[in-house]
Amino acid sequence: MTEQNFKIFDRYDLSQVQVKDPGLKQVINLKPKLIIRSQGRNVVKLGQTKVNIIERLMNRIAVSGHRGKKHKIEKGRATGKYTKNMRIVLNALEIVEKKTGKNPVQVLVDAIENAAPRDEITVIEYGGARYPQAVDVSPIRRVNLSIKHLIHGSSDKAFNKKKTITQTLAEEIIMAADKNGESLAIRKKKEAEAQADSAR
Repeated sequence: MTEQNFKIFDRYDLSQVQVKDPGLKQVINLKPKLIIRSQGRNVVKLGQTKVNIIERLMNRIAVSGHRGKKHKIEKGRATGKYTKNMRIVLNALEIVEKKTGKNPVQVLVDAIENAAPRDEITVIEYGGARYPQAVDVSPIRRVNLSIKHLIHGSSDKAFNKKKTITQTLAEEIIMAADKNGESLAIRKKKEAEAQADSAR
């Protein structure tokens, strides 16, 4: 089987998936592998870029309850188990495929691009006073923030609700791909960029 028609999990063809944002082309890994599992061997400089984007999404599900430095309650369905978490992602991609009729990995990539903030604020200290300062976001951090907000949005909508995290993740991906304002990831992006604009 050549790399052109090689499918991940024997389901989705990544050869047709395109990253439209030139700033994110180098950091969104779409290299096809039959089973996407790096087993954590990416602790080198820019190691995250060597991990397939679907695995990065799956890794975030395991810590969906963590916000900032606070560790919130963990979700019963999303534990540290690879098979459990990857099944959530694959089932969510199946729902995306049924609803949109497109390659779900392409929809996911579009969602990540749309939800990746370009600017944010940092606090600088000058003469004893602290000021917010607008800064550009690095490409790796843009992807990380985007994935984090997609997972946080879907886990909040599923927590103590009738919907499962699989359904809410699929909805969040579709909404972010459509730039729908109901998506938490899109709201967070607009919020960060608005704060950066006011801090210039």
